[in-house]
Amino acid sequence: MVRNLGRQHSILNQFIAELRDEVIQQDSMRFRRNLERISEIFAYEISKEMEYEEKEVSTALGAAHVPMLKEHPVIASILRAGIPMHLGLLNYFDHSENAFISAYRKYKKDGRFTIQIEYLSSPSLEGRTLVLCDPMLATGASMVLTYRNLMEKGRPKHTHLVTILASVEGVEYVRRHLPASEVTLWVGAVDEELTAQAYIVPGLGDAGDLAFGSKDS
Repeated sequence: MVRNLGRQHSILNQFIAELRDEVIQQDSMRFRRNLERISEIFAYEISKEMEYEEKEVSTALGAAHVPMLKEHPVIASILRAGIPMHLGLLNYFDHSENAFISAYRKYKKDGRFTIQIEYLSSPSLEGRTLVLCDPMLATGASMVLTYRNLMEKGRPKHTHLVTILASVEGVEYVRRHLPASEVTLWVGAVDEELTAQAYIVPGLGDAGDLAFGSKDS
């Protein structure tokens, strides 16, 4: 169920290192571009898991027979931090339909929080392949709740969850609450620690703020 691409020696790890680097993080355009580049790598790897059919393509000199995707997946992202990742996935799955979800932490006075979903826009997912992305998987609650809300649009034949940095706790939460036969979790790195405030350590900080600027919480 879990595919950790960071365990392989590839350029992916350099992009993740730059996301973590507090000096490089000061360049928000670079931060967004690294989110996008990492997602392009995920898209390529996910494409290996999909179904293909041979099609004939006419060239100036004849015909070529090429294996091509039977269908492109639906790409979904959790706003706002997921936007650069969405673009990276869409760069490769460029014929895809798209879904967008607004999910955020609503904090209580005692510091605890609940996950709130205020907006969901999606085509029918019935029998489709779904790719759902969010840069950080901390507790895992946002990803699971988003997945369950998307199921109101129909049941996909398979779902690929894509996150760049996850905590051990978040990965285990997803494993416990989502069906392994229907869901694959793709991660770039898994960090051991999750603070009492549900922040990943060493992590990288708030991906949304680093990509788009601070917000009034």
